[in-house]
Amino acid sequence: MSGTAVVVGGGIGGLAAALGLRRIGWEVTVVERAAAPADAGAGISLHANGLRALDVLGVGAAVRAAARPQYTGGTRTPAGGRLARMDGAALARELGTPIVGIPRAVLHRVLRAALPPQCLRVGVCVASVDRSAPGRVAVPVGEEVLAADLVVAADGVGSRLRGQVFPDHPGPVYSGSTVLRAITGHPVELNSDFELTWGRGAEFGHIAFADGRAEWHAVLNAPPGVRHADPLGVLRRRFGGWHDPIPALLAATGPEAVLHHDIHELAAPLPSFVAGRIAFLGDAAHAMTPHLGQGACQALEDAATLAAALAGTPTVGAALARYDAERRPRAQSVARAARQAGRMGQQLSHPVAVALRNTALRLAPSGVTVRAVLRHADWTAPSLG
Repeated sequence: MSGTAVVVGGGIGGLAAALGLRRIGWEVTVVERAAAPADAGAGISLHANGLRALDVLGVGAAVRAAARPQYTGGTRTPAGGRLARMDGAALARELGTPIVGIPRAVLHRVLRAALPPQCLRVGVCVASVDRSAPGRVAVPVGEEVLAADLVVAADGVGSRLRGQVFPDHPGPVYSGSTVLRAITGHPVELNSDFELTWGRGAEFGHIAFADGRAEWHAVLNAPPGVRHADPLGVLRRRFGGWHDPIPALLAATGPEAVLHHDIHELAAPLPSFVAGRIAFLGDAAHAMTPHLGQGACQALEDAATLAAALAGTPTVGAALARYDAERRPRAQSVARAARQAGRMGQQLSHPVAVALRNTALRLAPSGVTVRAVLRHADWTAPSLG
């Protein structure tokens, strides 16, 4: 089966969906409201499930070539004490690939490079679609109206299409955490590929990149909407006494590089990932907190699963029913697990509770961390036929 599709949203999930649809013979237009391609952002870790999805979509090798494997790291206390160790080699043996770290901008460029330039339209906002015609969806794109057999709503956590299709859904809610992050301006000497440090109501982490630079992020319990005139100065005061290399990472960062976003999620799950000929994908379908590092990976799973369903099912309706049945239970389960991980990790602030959690982590067998990652990363990718 082939047809025409409009993908609303040119982020990781939207570009991945376009790749999958083109690989099965569909004509695709990606519509992105930003005036330029999304080359901003910090870094991302991709687990085995995300990489397997990228392999299905045809860009796994290119992403691996631009990424850095994560073999060493773990979780520490602010003073540097070890809470848990990440055995990246054991994960690679179990899953056939290590976790990798890559700048978001590089991942975006790899995905875009695999698409014909003419299929991406930027600077256009799609606030609603017309589903009144049987078997087609009318999508206003600037002065033009595109008729599509399928619309993929990949327009993010604040999805306007989700609001149109599910007007009674409460939409995104603030998670209680805000994140500041950046990529260092130059290479930094690091002793691990990936690391998290948990304090009281705060987390600081880093991801090392292939070029020697690193992404760092600081996740904090905070009221929504709080912004700082000097965010880097605030972070240096907050984390300046934490263990190395945290002060060095902050010192290697220019003030203009710091991004600050409140973390929102869909605490109320969507009743369906499909509505007629619209498929919801990525954050539009299941926005989750970042505490498992699975947000982008789940979007990539969505894209591969959607393409496989359309390739292996005779009608769009049947394919979307299959997509919903395969993706919604898993993605919503991962979202719940991410929320729980945040509550027991970064968001935990009571000193007694923090002490009990830290003791439990120190006493846990070495394989616990590996099994925790395997629980979500060990996903079997579909075939596109």
